[in-house]
Amino acid sequence: MKATFIHRCTHVLDKEATIAFYERALGLRVAREFGPEDGSWTNTFLVDESTGFELELTWNRGRTEPYDNGGQDEHIAFRVDDFDAFHALHEEMGCIVRENPRMGLYFITDPDGQWIEILPA
Repeated sequence: MKATFIHRCTHVLDKEATIAFYERALGLRVAREFGPEDGSWTNTFLVDESTGFELELTWNRGRTEPYDNGGQDEHIAFRVDDFDAFHALHEEMGCIVRENPRMGLYFITDPDGQWIEILPA
C-alpha cells in the first residue's frame, strides 16, 4: 500500500503577492488555476518541477481577515539544494522569522504568515 503526497492547501488574502513570493523565494511556478466564472474564488496550483509537489492557494474575493490556520506550528517544508544561497536570498527579502542553527534549519513566512521550514538537501 502506498500514498503519494500531491499538494498542500493554504488560504491567501493577496493571491498575486503570494504567487510572486513563492516564485522568487522557492522557484515554484503556476501549473494551473480554476474557479467559477463569477471570479468569487480561485484555486491556483504552484508546482515544484523537480518533485511534482504542489501548493494549492485558495483565494476568496472580499476576504480581508487572515484565515485561522491552527497556529504557527502548522507549516510546509522544503529541502533546498544550495542552503547558503537560499538563506542569503531570504535575508535580502526580509522573510526569515526563526533560525535554528543547532538543527541546521530556519523558517520564513509568506505574505499571509504561513511558516515555511527550509532544510538543506
